[in-house]
Amino acid sequence: MTYTHIAHLGLLFLASYLLGGIPTGYIIGRIKGIDIRQHGSGNPGTANVYRTLGKWPGILTFAVDFLKGFAPAMVALHFFFAEGSADFSKGHWWIPVAAGALAIAGHIWTVFLSFHGGKGVATAAGVFMALLPVPTAGAFVVFGLAVAITHHISVGSMSAAVALPALCYFLTNETQRPFTLLALAVCVLLIYTHIANIRRILKGSELSFKHRGAGGPGGENK
Repeated sequence: MTYTHIAHLGLLFLASYLLGGIPTGYIIGRIKGIDIRQHGSGNPGTANVYRTLGKWPGILTFAVDFLKGFAPAMVALHFFFAEGSADFSKGHWWIPVAAGALAIAGHIWTVFLSFHGGKGVATAAGVFMALLPVPTAGAFVVFGLAVAITHHISVGSMSAAVALPALCYFLTNETQRPFTLLALAVCVLLIYTHIANIRRILKGSELSFKHRGAGGPGGENK
């Protein structure tokens, strides 16, 4: 591995983390004149922005957070990955996996908000849409069905997170199979970031995504 290649990888990984860390929901909230962290669940993610600020700010938050994961994973896939490569220094699957993981980590532990960000769902969806579009499309279907049945975005998010590794296993080829490891790791991470939601679901206090204008702490978020 040359110094130039090391420098390029370093820039890719740094950019992945920093791009993932852009606090979209917080910025949109500030544009609207509020600190989104002081409303609803206090989490600067899609669901809290949707409930607090409305449909279009929520959609915009999801779209930007999705692109924060999609862009670095796609760049890594096209410029730093050769399908079937056994060269660990370059062209290997670990590079897009690392770029995607750093984008998700940047969203959850953003340096721009003292390492307190969103729950990583939209950014993870972007990462996997770049790496494994067919299984990810299936996970979106699972998400939609779960939300339609339960009216909880958190349930949809966790259902999709659990479904994705299974879909990856059945709908990928051998060269794509390593990405399933990232899907499994992200599944565990997203369940962890939703522990508070799980507790509220068990208590029956989780807010529906239809609930709007929640000012106090609690509720669900991405």
